[in-house]
Amino acid sequence: MAAGVLELLAAQSGERILDVGCGTGHLTAQIAETGAKVLGIDRSAEMISQAKEKYPGLRFEVMDATEITVTEMFDAVFSNATLHWIKKPERVIAGIAQALRPRGRFVAEFGGKGNTASFLEAVRSAWMNLQFPGPPPNPWYYPSLPEYASLLEKHGFEVAYAILFDRPTPLEDGERGLRNWFNMFGTDFVQNLSDHRKAVLRDEIENQARPTLFHQDRWVMDYRRLRVVAYKIPTPLA
Repeated sequence: MAAGVLELLAAQSGERILDVGCGTGHLTAQIAETGAKVLGIDRSAEMISQAKEKYPGLRFEVMDATEITVTEMFDAVFSNATLHWIKKPERVIAGIAQALRPRGRFVAEFGGKGNTASFLEAVRSAWMNLQFPGPPPNPWYYPSLPEYASLLEKHGFEVAYAILFDRPTPLEDGERGLRNWFNMFGTDFVQNLSDHRKAVLRDEIENQARPTLFHQDRWVMDYRRLRVVAYKIPTPLA
């Protein structure tokens, strides 16, 4: 699924590239195969540990995307499927701008406006039907294209390419697909619930989501992706 955004990055041999939210390093390694010098960062110490074990010849550091502190300048900053988890987008963009050389490029793909809309509606309906107090949590940041482009421009970027597109994504494991996905990505919805309430909520979300997200014999998540390429504008000399 990351093939398109990797093509946009078009990493070149010898370039210095920062991979923000690298996870276990799979895409970092693909970028490094081009001959680029890559640094992968992620806030998860566990994932960075796994990345170092899998790819001992590559560089990885534990670092929060809202607190990017690097001593070198990069030709490009890359990020895939990470930025929708961070609700402080301006801090991320500011850190990326500081890490880039003038005219360096920022290439990213993440969840955009309308991402998982049917799933989130199922969560709201389930929450209401079960009479849980207050609104359900929403752990994600899904900006519109104009909103995100405006933030980039505010922090000294020129947006060269941006697209918001639907990418329906089949989930593996048939009937259990949504439950597996929820157990991996939906922990924020259940973190303050008892074990009984967690199970009841998962069941009710499945009931509410089935009419829109279950097709034939599998679940299909309603992903919408925002993909951007932006260049850091050089600061005029005083």
